[in-house]
Amino acid sequence: MNRKKKINSILIKRMKKANSKINPSNKPRYISKEERAKAETSETQSSEGMNS
Repeated sequence: MNRKKKINSILIKRMKKANSKINPSNKPRYISKEERAKAETSETQSSEGMNS
């Protein structure tokens, strides 16, 4: 890889990293199956407690 291309690619990578920090993703955080199951069980238990 020639020198210009290498320097240019490094600068582009830095620019992309800086832009990604400025504009965070709007995607929701990943929640694993286990965490979803725990949340669901706690939600059902709390709703059962309110109904009684």
